[in-house]
Amino acid sequence: MPLIKRKHATAKGYIHDWLEPDQPGGINFFSGAIILLVVVSLLSLALETELLRPDSALDVRLLPIVQAINVAVVWIFAIEFALRFWSEGENPAHKGALGRLRFMVQPITIADVLAFLPELIAMIFFPDSTSAWFPALRALRLFRLFKLARYVPAFAIVGAAVRRAWAPLMAALCVAAAQLYIAAMMLYFIEGDTKPQAFGSIARAMWWAVVTLTTVGYGDVFPETMWGRVAAGLVAIAGVGIVAMPTGILASAFAEEFRERHEREQAAREAELKD
Repeated sequence: MPLIKRKHATAKGYIHDWLEPDQPGGINFFSGAIILLVVVSLLSLALETELLRPDSALDVRLLPIVQAINVAVVWIFAIEFALRFWSEGENPAHKGALGRLRFMVQPITIADVLAFLPELIAMIFFPDSTSAWFPALRALRLFRLFKLARYVPAFAIVGAAVRRAWAPLMAALCVAAAQLYIAAMMLYFIEGDTKPQAFGSIARAMWWAVVTLTTVGYGDVFPETMWGRVAAGLVAIAGVGIVAMPTGILASAFAEEFRERHEREQAAREAELKD
C-alpha cells in the first residue's frame, strides 16, 4: 500500500496526507503505526500496573523497560499532534485561526491532547515526583483508545449508530431510571423493618435494585419475607426488559448505519466505474 496516493505542492500537504487516511476508514502506513502504538501503550499499562505490585510474580527488572516504552509513546504522540495541528490548514474546514480553534474543540482532538499532554508535563516538570496524584495520570492513557476512532472504521460506525439512536436510548434510560426507583421503593416499604441494614431507606435499597434489574444478582442483599420475594421476582422479570431495550435499539441502529454506509460505498464505486 503506497504511503502517499496524491500529489501535493507543499510539505504541509504531504504531512497532512500521512496523518489522514486517503479514504474514509482507510489505513495507510502512518495510521497503521499509530494503531500499533496505541495497542502497545495499553498493553504496557497493564504490565506496569502488575509490575508495581509488591507481590507481582513478574520480574521487576521489566518495569524500567515498560516505563521507557510509555515515555517513547508519549513523545511520539506529542510530535504527531504537533504535526497534525501544523498541517491541519490543508483541511479547508480548519484554515486560519478560527479553523484551528474549531479543530481544537473537537471531542476527538481533546481526547488526543489528554492522551499525551498531562503525562508529558509530568515527565518534563516533575520527573522525580512520587506524589499520590501521579498514578492517576495512567488512567488518562485510556484516551488513546479514541485515537483509534480516526482510523478504525468500526469505531466510526459505532459512534454514528449511537448518535442515530440517541433519542430512543434516552427514552429507554428514563424508563430504566423509573423502574429502578420503583423497585427500591417497593423493597423499602416491604423489607425496610425486616432488614434495615439493606432496605432501611430507598437509597439503601437502590443497590439491590440496580443489581437485580441488571440481572447481575450478586446475592449479597436479598429479601426474606414472602411479599418481599414476590416483589423481587417481579423486579427481576422487569429487569430483562431493561437489558433488552437498549440492546435492541443499538442493534437496530448499528445494522441501519452499516447498511447505509455499504450502499453509499457501492454507489461511489459504481460512479467511479461510470467515469
